[in-house]
Amino acid sequence: MDGDSAVPDQNVETSLVKSMGHVTNVYIWDMDETLILLKSLLYGTYAEAFKGLKDVAKGVKIGKLWEDHILRLCDDLFFYEQIENYNMPFLDALSRYDDGRDLSDYDFNQDGFSSPSDEANKRKLAYRHRVIANKYKQGLPDVFDQEMMKVWDELYDLTDDYTDRWLSSAREFLELCSGRKEDPVPCLASGGGMVSHTDNKFEHVNVLVTSGSLIPSLVKCLLFRLDNLITHGNVYSSWEVGKLQCFQWINERFNSPNVHFCVIGDGWEECEAAQAMQWPFIKIDPCPGSGHRFPGLTLRTLSYYFDVVYGSSDAENDQDKSSSHV
Repeated sequence: MDGDSAVPDQNVETSLVKSMGHVTNVYIWDMDETLILLKSLLYGTYAEAFKGLKDVAKGVKIGKLWEDHILRLCDDLFFYEQIENYNMPFLDALSRYDDGRDLSDYDFNQDGFSSPSDEANKRKLAYRHRVIANKYKQGLPDVFDQEMMKVWDELYDLTDDYTDRWLSSAREFLELCSGRKEDPVPCLASGGGMVSHTDNKFEHVNVLVTSGSLIPSLVKCLLFRLDNLITHGNVYSSWEVGKLQCFQWINERFNSPNVHFCVIGDGWEECEAAQAMQWPFIKIDPCPGSGHRFPGLTLRTLSYYFDVVYGSSDAENDQDKSSSHV
């Protein structure tokens, strides 16, 4: 990093957290081996944990297919060959250098872009980030033809079947966390009381902080069907700066006494960063039989972690109500 990055501009979500009487739960997710499975497929460690019940070679093959899709999309549509060595922690990191120029006829292959050490090249990188943000918002149906959509759908379904619905259940859980989908089992919300997760007194925001570089991480969100649940402005890469720095930015961005944070991931770095921030941390464990995996993780489990750190305004009442729903 060159010191040019700042906290992303405040957006709609920030106005929500300042609403009096509202509690905003910010879920900070890791990506690999949490919301998706990829490295453990490529290395065979996911299948090996099942002690012979899963075909290791099949998992490796599936992982390589995903890897090929990710790299191809990065290079073909997201300028990755040009900007691979200039990773930023989020897409708006250089937005102040973007002068708003119309890019419809802009030639990205002939603009002389090189290392963004001066203002001109920072502006060229900001242009690329703006195009990437727009493509992310449009989604893959606007960039894939019908044949490619079919290949993509088949690979997703194949992977979901092989991983016992890890991908689709993780996505469904994100929908629950977003408040877009009603949880069939009511849960305890931090701040007290047995509530529906769609209760309008609570707001919910999903943020991704991944140790991977930014552009492949955005492409993964698209390919693994997470883009309509995690906005491009809520995707952070800790590749250069570390997870603690990203968590500090997120804390500043959503700064309010009514905001509660929870970190969900599988690694030591997000665990240590969460401890430093005094935020609850849920460790995802892909091993069969673990409750902290997909399928398996529930909103009720999340609510317990929230309440341990943030407390409940009426703990005894919560416990009584909770027992009536068991």
